[in-house]
Amino acid sequence: MTTYLLAGGGTAGHVNPMLAIADALRAREPEAIIICVGTAEGLEAQLVPARGYELITIPRIPFPRARHFLSSSRTFLAGWPKAVATVVELIAQRKVDVVIGVGGYAAAPAYAAAKKTHTPYVIHEANAKPGLANRWGARSTRFVGVTFEGTPLPHAVTVGTPLRKEIETLDIPAQRPAALAYFGLEQHRPVLVVTSGSLGARSINNAVATSAQQLIDAGYQVLHIVGQNKPEALPQFPSYVVVDYCDRMDLALAAAQLVVSRAGSATVSELSALGIPAVYVPYPVGNGEQKFNAAGVVRAGGGILVEDEKFTPEWITQNLVPLMRDEARLEQMAEDSARVGLRDGTARMINLIDAALSSA
Repeated sequence: MTTYLLAGGGTAGHVNPMLAIADALRAREPEAIIICVGTAEGLEAQLVPARGYELITIPRIPFPRARHFLSSSRTFLAGWPKAVATVVELIAQRKVDVVIGVGGYAAAPAYAAAKKTHTPYVIHEANAKPGLANRWGARSTRFVGVTFEGTPLPHAVTVGTPLRKEIETLDIPAQRPAALAYFGLEQHRPVLVVTSGSLGARSINNAVATSAQQLIDAGYQVLHIVGQNKPEALPQFPSYVVVDYCDRMDLALAAAQLVVSRAGSATVSELSALGIPAVYVPYPVGNGEQKFNAAGVVRAGGGILVEDEKFTPEWITQNLVPLMRDEARLEQMAEDSARVGLRDGTARMINLIDAALSSA
C-alpha cells in the first residue's frame, strides 16, 4: 500500500491539478493513503475536504521578497522551521512514500521535509513562468513536470496539466446538443463563450456587454459567464445568455465555437486540449504569467492575445467580429489549438510519480 502526500494550493490553478492527480491515484489504487497539505487560507481548505481527501494545514509562510525584505524575513525565519518540522513529522508518522507538490505556500515546506527525510518528491508547475516555491524545489529533484514547453525549471519534462475528468473525456460533438439545451441556447447557431473566472473581469465584461448587438448580428449566440464583477448594464437579448457562475464548464466548452477568456494555466490547457479557438486577455496584475501561458498556443495559431487595456468595444468591432465571421480561419485555429494541446496530463504525471517511487 502506497502513501502519497500532495502539497500546495492557494488558487484553483494549483488545487485543481492536485485533485486531478489525487483522483487518478485513488482510481488506480483504491487502498492507497492520500494526504494533502495546504494552508487554511487557500482554496484547498474548501476543495480538498469537499472531494473527500484528508487535509493537514500548515501556516502560510511566504519566502522573503526584495520589497519589505526585513519584515518578511523575520516572518519567514519565525515560521519556516516549524512548518518544515510539521511535514517531517507527518512523513515519518504516516510512512509517506512520495511527496507531490504543485506550488503555492504549502509546497516549499513539503519539499524541504522531503529532502530532510530522503523521501522522493515530484513537482508539477502549472504556469509558464514558474512560482518561487517550485523554482527552489526543482533544484533538488529530477522529477519535474511542467504544463508548457520551455518553462524554465531544471529537469523539466512537459506533461501538460492534469485535467478534470469531465474535461479529459469530453466528446464535444456528442455533448454539444445537450450543452446547448442546458444553457437554453438554439441548436443551430454558433456560440461565443465569454468567461474570466469566478471573480469576473470588469474590463472584459463591460466591453462584451457594450458590443452585444454586434456579436449577435455576426450570427452568434453569446454565453456570458460574468462572475462577481457584473457589467454596468446587462444586455436583454434572447440570444445573449448571462450566468453569474458556471459549475458545468464542460458543457459551456462543449457549446463553444469560440471563447474569450483570461489566460490562466488551466483555461489555456483545457481550451487547447479540446481544440477550441480563443481570444486570450491576460490578467494585467501580478507577475505576468498569463501572457506566457498563452504564448505557445498563440504562436501555433490556435489563439489570439490582446492586452487587457486594448480589449475595448472598438477592438471587438475591428477584430473579434471579423474573426467570428471567418469560418475557415476558426476551423484552422481549432486545428492549431488541438495540435499543441494535451489531454493526458494526468497520466503523464502519474508516470513521473511512478518513476520517483522507483528511484527510492
